[in-house]
Amino acid sequence: MDRRWRQVADVLVGYSTEVQPRERVMIAMVEADTFPLAHAVYEACVKAGAYPQVQFLSEELRHSLLRFGDAEQVSWRPEIEAYGMDWADVYIALRGASDASLMRDIDAPTLAANQAAQGAISAMRWRETRWCLVRAPNAAMARSSGIELAALEDMFFAACLLDYESASAGWRASAERLCGSRTVRIVAGADTDLSFSVAGRKWLVFDGKINLPDGEIYTAPVNASLNGCIHFELPGVFGGARMEDIRLEWKDGALIHASASSNEDYLRRILKTDAGACRLGEFGIGMNPHINRFSGDMLYDEKIDGTIHLALGRAYPACGGVNRSSIHWDLVKDLRTGGALYVDGEPVMLGGKLLI
Repeated sequence: MDRRWRQVADVLVGYSTEVQPRERVMIAMVEADTFPLAHAVYEACVKAGAYPQVQFLSEELRHSLLRFGDAEQVSWRPEIEAYGMDWADVYIALRGASDASLMRDIDAPTLAANQAAQGAISAMRWRETRWCLVRAPNAAMARSSGIELAALEDMFFAACLLDYESASAGWRASAERLCGSRTVRIVAGADTDLSFSVAGRKWLVFDGKINLPDGEIYTAPVNASLNGCIHFELPGVFGGARMEDIRLEWKDGALIHASASSNEDYLRRILKTDAGACRLGEFGIGMNPHINRFSGDMLYDEKIDGTIHLALGRAYPACGGVNRSSIHWDLVKDLRTGGALYVDGEPVMLGGKLLI
C-alpha cells in the first residue's frame, strides 16, 4: 500500500471525524478501487478503539437498479443504508469515481426519482452522524478529467495532507473580515451578473472536517434577495448525469430561467425535487492552494483557489442558512480567467486573486 493512504486515513480518523473509543463507524467503500483507503481507514478506526463496519456501494450496481427496476424499486429508500445512518456515530464515505457515461441510457424521470431516494439518505447523514466525504482518485476519474492518474493522485494527496490547522487559521481570518457584510455580487462577462443579500448570515470555513480534500469560505444567501443571472462554463454533474452550459436566472428570489445545452430535462427535474431545490443553500469561495486543475469532480473543483461556487438546495444552519431540501448540489464558476466578486460594493476577488 502507498503509505500516503494511511496518512490520509489518519487525517480522516484523527482530525476530520475525531473518532473516539467505542464509537460506531460506518465506512462506505464506493467502487472496488477504493479498497486501499478503506483498509487504511478501517485499520485507523480499530487503533482508535472504535467499531468500524464497511459497506460496499457502486454506481454500476445502481445502474442495474435503474435499468431493470420498476418504479417502486427505483424510488425505494435503501433500508440498510438508512439503518446505517441510525446506527453509526461517524460516517466516512470513500467515493471512487465511475465511468462518466455510465448513466447515458437512463432517462431523466428515472434518474430524478432515484436521486430523491438517495437524497433522503444524505439528509439522514447530515442529521444523525459526524461525517466526512472523500473522493478517492482512480482510473475512471483520471479518464474523465484528462489528468494522468499519478498526477491526480499527487494533487489529491497534497491537498488532503495540507496542514489544516495552520491553513484554517488564515481562512478563518478572511471569513471574519467578511462577517457583518450585507451584499454579494458576482460579475463575469456578458452572461453573469448575480447579486444577493447575506445580511445576518455568518461566514464560516470548511477545513477538512466534512470533506477531504477541503478548503473554502462559505455562507448562505438570503433567497428572497436573489437577482440576476449566472452561467457555468464548467459542467454540472448530478446523480451520474452531466449538464453542460448551465444558465440560471432569478428575479426577486424566484427562479425564472434554467437551461443547459445537455440534459436540460434532467436539470429541470432536479430543480423540482422539492420546494427548496430551486433556491440557493450556499455561496462559497475555494481556498485550497494544492488543487489547481479542474477534474470535473465537485468535491475537488469547489475547493480550487480562485473559484467561487453556488449550491442549489440544502443550506448549512451553522451560517444561518434556512433553505431546506433533500439535495445540495454545488456548481463552480472560475474567476481566474476573468470576473470579480464584490462584497458590499468592494472587490474581494479579482481575476481569481483574493484581496482580503
